Amino acid sequence: MIQTLTRPSKRIINITPNPFNSTMSSLSTTPSKTPTKAVADLCDDYIPSPTPIHIVNPCIFKDYGGKKSFSGKIRTVKCHESNPLVKDLLSSKPSSPSEVLVVDGGGSLRCALLGDMIASLAVQNGWSGIIINGCIRDSKVISTMDIGVKARGTMPVKSLKNNPGVSDVVVAFEGVEFVPGHYLYADEDGIIVSEKELS
Repeated sequence: MIQTLTRPSKRIINITPNPFNSTMSSLSTTPSKTPTKAVADLCDDYIPSPTPIHIVNPCIFKDYGGKKSFSGKIRTVKCHESNPLVKDLLSSKPSSPSEVLVVDGGGSLRCALLGDMIASLAVQNGWSGIIINGCIRDSKVISTMDIGVKARGTMPVKSLKNNPGVSDVVVAFEGVEFVPGHYLYADEDGIIVSEKELS
């Protein structure tokens, strides 16, 4: 007579990872896709030069992103204390492999135009960097993200949602024009803008 031995069944426990933790883990990374040269070296190569280089006042903007060196084609938003259009643009993939969103918030320090949720969208969609002529918030979280972020300062108060502003128009602050399709280069030394791509 043949006896059939039956092993006790094993209890399988499914552990579902916290989706927020996995998302933040994918956003927290070491910097990548940096310019081929430092901003100082580009200035050495192109000043003086037939290619005009415009230098943004380096004392105005502070680094907040995890990526300190970044570059790309310029896209723009002009808005005042209201950021729906900033979110809309950063929620979509850039039209070029590397783009930088320049947000002219009029230099307002009364609210933040960028927080960690919108910044995480920018990382997921492959934006190279964000320049805010105004404030950001959630700076501790943004400092861990693989994206360049420069702004005038921080403000914990969020912006309004009642005036979206306009996008892809020429904006100007600190004596420099930011033209959609022109090129921006940034690192710890400052920000420069050029009509042509620099190498």
